[in-house]
Amino acid sequence: MNLIKKFGLTLLAAASFQTQAASVWKVTSGSHTLYIGGTIHLLTARDYPLPSAYEKAYQASDKVVFETNMDTLSHPAFRRQMQSELSYSDGTTIDQVISPDTYQALKVYLDARQIPMMAIEHLKPSALAISLSMIELKHMGFTSAGVDQFYAEKAQQDKKPQGWLEEPEAQLEMLSGLNNQDSNEVINYTLSDIKDMPKTMHDLKKSWRKGDMEAMANIELKDFKQDYPDVYQSLLVNRNNSWMPQIETMLQDNTVEFIMVGTMHLAGPDSILNKLKDSGYQVSRL
Repeated sequence: MNLIKKFGLTLLAAASFQTQAASVWKVTSGSHTLYIGGTIHLLTARDYPLPSAYEKAYQASDKVVFETNMDTLSHPAFRRQMQSELSYSDGTTIDQVISPDTYQALKVYLDARQIPMMAIEHLKPSALAISLSMIELKHMGFTSAGVDQFYAEKAQQDKKPQGWLEEPEAQLEMLSGLNNQDSNEVINYTLSDIKDMPKTMHDLKKSWRKGDMEAMANIELKDFKQDYPDVYQSLLVNRNNSWMPQIETMLQDNTVEFIMVGTMHLAGPDSILNKLKDSGYQVSRL
């Protein structure tokens, strides 16, 4: 349930990454072109500069398109709405919705990170899962802007038009829907995921920089799809399906778009890349 997808390198290794492929693809339909790049939403300072393919696609595009409206996500009013939607407002606390064993495992983790239970006890399971992942990522040094935030800020500075595939409210509704899952499973899965996070993030980031979507799917999606099919369907498949008509419309206009979505949306059999190939579009890694 690690909803925020994931990730030292020596200076030499970081430099060598710049000559490798990246998770950026060129999609063509006749004379129409767009680019699709896989993003990681949180990075370390050592991950910059990004692979050159991102800048190449950005410079070749007339417009950048993100999963959602990046400005709204950082707006105080939306953050208040999100906090209200994903927190209990009736006095309920997390210990009342999870088992004693799960609560104890949660407490052990928070104690290890010196975070008081009262700081998170009013969060609903989906928000708590995100918070736990964020806590661990920051503990690992993932405190820098991700690919999407980096290019949202760059596009704003360059006055390049921006667009998005779904409204922030749709993402909030999706997260709220995850609270219908078993609360113990949500928290236990997240705590288990955190234990393997250093290796997982290293492997995922390596696959991301190479543009190796097969490895990406094997690392993260195979077990996820098998163990949590409903969540997999909600987080990835349904959203990919809803984005496809919009992407196909972009392939019919004269604007060159650079679409940036979470890398997991580009991996596995249900990915956007596979759907585009199956629909007859030419897809090639940049």
